[in-house]
Amino acid sequence: MENTTKIIFPYDRSLVKELPLIDKSKIEKILTAAQNLFNDQSKWIPAFKRIEILEKAASIMNDRSEELIHIAISEGGKPYKDSKAEIRRAIKGVKLAAEHIAQLKGEQIPMGLTEASLNRMAFTSKEPIGVVVAVSAFNHPLNLAVHQIATAVAAGCPVIFKPSSNTPLSGLKLAAILKEAGLPEGWLQVVLCDNETAELLVTDPRVNFFTFIGSAKVGWSLKSKLAPGTRCALEHGGAAPVIVESDADFSEMIPDLVKGAFYHAGQVCVSVQKIYVNQEICDRFVEEFSQATSKLIVGNPFDEKTDVGSLITPKEVNRVEDWVNEALQSGAKLVVGGKRISDTCFQPTVLFNPSEDSKVSTNEIFGPVVCIYSFTDREEAIKKANSLDVHFQAAVFTQNIDIALETVKKLNATAIMINDNTAFRVDWMPFGGRDASGLGMGGISYTINDMTREKLTVFKSKFL
Repeated sequence: MENTTKIIFPYDRSLVKELPLIDKSKIEKILTAAQNLFNDQSKWIPAFKRIEILEKAASIMNDRSEELIHIAISEGGKPYKDSKAEIRRAIKGVKLAAEHIAQLKGEQIPMGLTEASLNRMAFTSKEPIGVVVAVSAFNHPLNLAVHQIATAVAAGCPVIFKPSSNTPLSGLKLAAILKEAGLPEGWLQVVLCDNETAELLVTDPRVNFFTFIGSAKVGWSLKSKLAPGTRCALEHGGAAPVIVESDADFSEMIPDLVKGAFYHAGQVCVSVQKIYVNQEICDRFVEEFSQATSKLIVGNPFDEKTDVGSLITPKEVNRVEDWVNEALQSGAKLVVGGKRISDTCFQPTVLFNPSEDSKVSTNEIFGPVVCIYSFTDREEAIKKANSLDVHFQAAVFTQNIDIALETVKKLNATAIMINDNTAFRVDWMPFGGRDASGLGMGGISYTINDMTREKLTVFKSKFL
């Protein structure tokens, strides 16, 4: 009997589609097809053609944006307005990939600087790294696919894409659009499979580059099993700490942090999770933040008024509920929320001063829960913000430039926002975690560069 995966609408658990999973026996054929394409340079797609394909794909995506929004909501459960923003970003991402192809260039290396290097000319050039295998996450089903697929196409690499089994439809739709835009057969293969089969694919020695977006546990485990020579980039999660000083501007900060905390029900790797607030303004901050949180509309993600939708599975609702209850039992104060609304939705929740060793303080929540902690000593707050092994994006709110820059210097994160929430991202900026939060930096141009390698050419001639 053929194994399948059921794609479920996260909000009401209705069946969207059922798709077959491939078995292990197909992996050999998939890898051989990709490797054969790469090994035969006559089949490589020239730069001008790659630009044409990506530009056409972006145009098709733009024309079908409502369909893409509908697909993303139906499988991922992100509210309409946020899914619409994701699809706009995905289209821009494909355009960015097309634009960056013109930037793939080498440089001249000076010769003649020593007697031994006379009569030579040297330069570097960029070429595709080889077969790319991409494993993706559920929370931005189209935009993450763009970051892993459009980049490989731009770099000139055959790519094998394994979407999350919860949200494969957006990736499959992107593949269909790229084919329609002229991507030749075999350059993109979308693989739906179980974890065991995925591991077989990822760890094969024919894979030149592995890109992973997902949990740290899975990412680091797969990295440890990669074949010698396989390069990789890993993007995991974080706890996104925020430092709020007493001179922060409340009018902009509160709506900004509420959005950064509860966007996609907190299922974002840089979602605002831990907010350290100066004691002088803490009462006011808690009151205004909780008031704004309580006004959020939780409901069907297809409703354009909905602010917060469902979590990806009921299992995640159970986990979030358990973590919140544990925090309350160990002394946290419940400010707002704290309860499940249904099997699929959880109230946007604000906890005050949970213990430092409770799960909400020590783990990435990945749900609609924010922890607020008061501080009197900023150094101590920064120390606590840095205390976990995950370090991704962070933020500081202050009107004092010296405090802002000092905090930026001392926070352990790859990106720190000043007077903006931790979830800010545009797709042309470097994006990624450090320490346990990941390896390498994403962002369209950064990923394309990762998927290329340099080759040095040296001419020797008596006329040089």
